[in-house]
Amino acid sequence: MKLIIAYIKPEQLGEVKKELFKSQVYRISVTNALGCGRQKGYSENYRGNEVEVNLLKKIRLEIAVNDEFVDATIDAIFKGARTDKIGDGKIFILNLEECIRVRTGERGAEAIG
Repeated sequence: MKLIIAYIKPEQLGEVKKELFKSQVYRISVTNALGCGRQKGYSENYRGNEVEVNLLKKIRLEIAVNDEFVDATIDAIFKGARTDKIGDGKIFILNLEECIRVRTGERGAEAIG
């Protein structure tokens, strides 16, 4: 079991979801996030003052998958999020020690579904 965490541009969320659904990955958690990477933000004028904006809006996806879905999930995120421009995001893959479904008490691969 793996936990896949991805940070993507907010405008790419629809495409990523579409690609995940094509890959039969239906269970995801989505959170708004702020962050910066190589692009380091931008400057803008606000009421006559220059303001440095270095935390950009991002979307954080968390997807717990069984081992046979890892590659398909990564490929789907990659296809949906990639614009070939700086700031497309990052994908992190973590080992998931345990998963327990609260309603039934199922554990492991059965709990992920």
